[in-house]
Amino acid sequence: MCLAIPGKVESIEFMYDNSVRMAKVSFGGIIKQASLEMLPQAEVGDYVLVHVGVAISRVDEEEAQKVFEYLREAGELDELNH
Repeated sequence: MCLAIPGKVESIEFMYDNSVRMAKVSFGGIIKQASLEMLPQAEVGDYVLVHVGVAISRVDEEEAQKVFEYLREAGELDELNH
């Protein structure tokens, strides 16, 4: 199953010859990079849903924490380490 995972934007930078806006996103302490091309309004501190390396929408912190806890309980967080 392929899910969108909530995470917190920790930093934003331009990569690939300054052509792509990328974020470092924290998923419960696991940091991954995600494209912000679909969310040009995203800022550091926002919670976003990330699907296959692309932030697809913003969510509020409470909702992000709920989803993250469900994933933790289901044992799905191990997938983030790959």
